[in-house]
Amino acid sequence: MAEQNFVDYVRINTRSGKGGGGSTHLLRDRNTSKGGPDGGDGGRGGHVILRGSTHVWTLLPFRWRKHVIAGDGGHGSGSHSQGKAGEDVIMDVPLGTIIKDPETEEVLGEITEEGEIFVIAKGGRGGLGNANFKSSTLQTPRFAQPGEEGVEHWRILELKVLADVGLVGFPNAGKSTLLSVMTAAKPKIGAYPFTTIIPNLGIVKYRDTRSFVIADIPGIIENAHEGKGLGHRFLRHIERNATLLFMIPADTDSIKKEYEILLHELEMYNPELLDKPRILAITKSDLVDEELKELMQPDIPKDVPHLFISAVAQKGLTELKDLLWETINDGGR
Repeated sequence: MAEQNFVDYVRINTRSGKGGGGSTHLLRDRNTSKGGPDGGDGGRGGHVILRGSTHVWTLLPFRWRKHVIAGDGGHGSGSHSQGKAGEDVIMDVPLGTIIKDPETEEVLGEITEEGEIFVIAKGGRGGLGNANFKSSTLQTPRFAQPGEEGVEHWRILELKVLADVGLVGFPNAGKSTLLSVMTAAKPKIGAYPFTTIIPNLGIVKYRDTRSFVIADIPGIIENAHEGKGLGHRFLRHIERNATLLFMIPADTDSIKKEYEILLHELEMYNPELLDKPRILAITKSDLVDEELKELMQPDIPKDVPHLFISAVAQKGLTELKDLLWETINDGGR
């Protein structure tokens, strides 16, 4: 993914089509000089529709298409002919897209499955033709119903990456390296802060053709919940991850302190994040021997399952996959 192509927040203006007007036609042909009403109904206006797609991973197209307008419905005509429905506009969005009202911040809908649709602007109804108004006391109504106006409004589209596992850690904790080793993803890797500035997704192949999805989220810094560093730009993505894998290097000054800072940042952003299952992976463990691992035990949090791994040396990765799979599936249920 190119950084400039990853867009996870946009505002768009949508306008649905106006419904077509009903017809006031009266039957006239060579055999009928004064026939009754046969005006058809107008066609509905076009909808503006969002559709979930696994082939789309960014909201980038909406950056260049701020205004989306659907087609108007056609007018009814004689012989009870209904007007043509206005052309719908269907736009594919990534799974995990949320639709919000920009004024109230109310969540109006979300798309989480392939092919799932959300009508973001519903087309106006077509007007009834005069044939609908015929009665015993009104044999030849010479009026029909106009079409309903379409709707126009601004909406926020916000993407929260969907993944089974979200990687949580400070910059350079080894998240991108782990993702590249365990999956076919090719994230940018470097020895400086914020190498990762967009979420990267990778599929981990597990036993018997099973698999799960890991998201490498840009590294957290202290006070990220206040918007520092990449702030809310990445924290929103963690909300959609089923399990959180905390990654802390073995050579850090204090594993417990670093874990508590990471936990605090999540809690300050959204306390519900602490309800998610958590696993602690102590990375770069090829730098420490068994004796040193024992000495490190008092500095390891006791309320979270932990294991030592090394993505570079590919140590502990099988055990990590097993633990992740078990956690994702709640004990294999």
